[in-house]
Amino acid sequence: MSEFNWTERDQLAVEVGRGLTADAVQNVGNGHPGTAISLSGVAYTLFQKVMNFDPNDDQWLGRDRFVLSAGHSSLTLYNQLFLAGAGLELDDLKGLRQWGSLTPGHPEYGHTRGVETTTGPLGQGISNAVGMAMATRRIHGLLDPNTPLGDSPFDHYTFVIAGEGDLEEGVASEASSIAGTQKLGNLVVLYDENDITIEDNTSIAYTEDALARYAAYGWHTQTVDFRNNGNYHENLQAVFDAIEEAKKVTDRPSIIKLKTIIAWPSPNIQNSAGAHGNALGDEEIRGLKEKIGLNPDLTFQVPDGLLEYTRGQVAARAAAAHEVWDAKFEAWKNTNPEKFALYQRLLTRSLPEGWEKALPVFEPGQKIATRAASGKVLNALKDVLPELWGGSADLAGSNNTTMDGEPSFIPSERSSKKFPGNEFGRTLHFGIREHAMGSILNGITLEGLTRVYGGTFLVFADYMRPPVRLAALMKIPSIFVWTHDSVGVGEDGPTHQPVEHMWSYRAIPGLDMVRPADANETAWAWRGILENTSNPAGLVLTRQGVPVFERGEGQAHGDVLASAEGTLKGGYVLADADKLDVVLIATGSEVQLALEARAKLAQDGIGARVVSMPSVEWFNRQDAAYRESVIPTSVRARVSVEAGVTFGWASIVGDAGRSVGIDNFGASADGALLMEKFGMTAEHVVEAAKESIAAAK
Repeated sequence: MSEFNWTERDQLAVEVGRGLTADAVQNVGNGHPGTAISLSGVAYTLFQKVMNFDPNDDQWLGRDRFVLSAGHSSLTLYNQLFLAGAGLELDDLKGLRQWGSLTPGHPEYGHTRGVETTTGPLGQGISNAVGMAMATRRIHGLLDPNTPLGDSPFDHYTFVIAGEGDLEEGVASEASSIAGTQKLGNLVVLYDENDITIEDNTSIAYTEDALARYAAYGWHTQTVDFRNNGNYHENLQAVFDAIEEAKKVTDRPSIIKLKTIIAWPSPNIQNSAGAHGNALGDEEIRGLKEKIGLNPDLTFQVPDGLLEYTRGQVAARAAAAHEVWDAKFEAWKNTNPEKFALYQRLLTRSLPEGWEKALPVFEPGQKIATRAASGKVLNALKDVLPELWGGSADLAGSNNTTMDGEPSFIPSERSSKKFPGNEFGRTLHFGIREHAMGSILNGITLEGLTRVYGGTFLVFADYMRPPVRLAALMKIPSIFVWTHDSVGVGEDGPTHQPVEHMWSYRAIPGLDMVRPADANETAWAWRGILENTSNPAGLVLTRQGVPVFERGEGQAHGDVLASAEGTLKGGYVLADADKLDVVLIATGSEVQLALEARAKLAQDGIGARVVSMPSVEWFNRQDAAYRESVIPTSVRARVSVEAGVTFGWASIVGDAGRSVGIDNFGASADGALLMEKFGMTAEHVVEAAKESIAAAK
């Protein structure tokens, strides 16, 4: 066991952290001081005495990850980054929650160096951490499979500070259950149980024995009680020892309950709801500083020499950790040249040269559901992209997310007859936990090196909207595979038929929604998604078979359809007309209806261009000249065709345009019949086109 060394300067640093918290919140007039005050010592112990952490290299592969799941207590993290010299200075703390500062109200990934994930909505952080811990094991298996777990340069711990609000959120329960099943011995959660939330004492809504619940999940549990039967003692030695004990438990994730008093040792506001989300006030801050030995007449007090001590201590520990890690890495590198080459490629999230040649080409004249085409794409890519892995929320057979012959990512004793696996496997099983799936996918993506996807039905995307939004906010390339995309689902009825979902998700800034029209567009859609590493994507796929179009090599001409390569532009001219009277803009399974309508309109002497628009977001990224070439402003007669709500199409079809869609919920019947009953027919598109032409005149 490592030795716990504690000096008077360490204690001073803890007290300074409490003072900085009170001053920063008071300075801006709002925030969450209570938890950051009472956990100042715990956080300091983690950063200064426990974690492998380099303040000068926040991307060091050998670092332990820290997740502040209780993101509202942002100063718990900001203070430690400041004391460690990891990029924050005193002026940054003074700028808490203010415009342009590096210290926003909740920590934001990509905005503040040292922040591993954006933790705002409670429960997301601990769930991200489960994904990080899973990814660590997968990366070990991918790059260093012959080394025992814990001995590889790719092994490290993920530490979490969570509060009662985190454990109350359902997503944390989902993710924690998965973590127990996965036996993630590299995950350690410090759970602050202070009995206070915004409304009042937690007894009004939260009464279960959290550790008993986590023991039932399969976690290793411990308790450190600072309250000590009314004789409060912040026993940081006990915290350190509990963490070291948790690290010894390699076959279970660990949770350490800390029995604390919020805002301790503030004289009057401690143990109250007011300490959770309000500035303490000048008199209370004065009383706090007097109790902890700081000058009550000074704000943002950092005694001379303290930063030299705290930053020097972290730097020395980082240098020692680097020395050990560098030796391990060099030994691995020298004995695994092929794996090292793979590592170098994964480090930059680049794809191997010529990888796209593995993408399948689907022959025309057949009907293939785009979900089935997606499954064939994944199987075609499994050997050329070893970093690609994923699975489904209990719908693998329906989502087509399983790569044939690949073992499941599960402890071997958890294998089933259908899904044999091992700890380094590739196929993920999330169970019926869509929300946790989204959060875990984000955690895996944030861990780096691999690309991951997760599937469910589009209608259940609503269960995972928070992590999808956060992926977009963080600008990370998580991949969400959503199948059964319309009333074409059929007999399962309106509860399983998404109608508002496409535009609901298009409304999230930075999320690419991609709904391919046929099998070949699906292959190109996967290419576009995998080549992009700057934001997340939702791949939206059909249950029902759709025709594989017969196409030419390049652009549309005459009756020859354009190449599916246009998918990468988001929208492209699939079929054109010599005389352009109307533009039909369609997505997914409805593109076939637009093509049928084009032929019918031609019989009436009306020239119709068909634009396939698998991704509105990709199309909008093209330059104005390209967008004009596809949908000319001079042609005001336009019709959108999509089996979902129509309101979002107005900005594309314009004032003379018409939209063929479904502005109500579905029904239970055969999918093809439902399409007809709800007006998703070529005849309806023809009627709408003629109306739009008349309106344009």
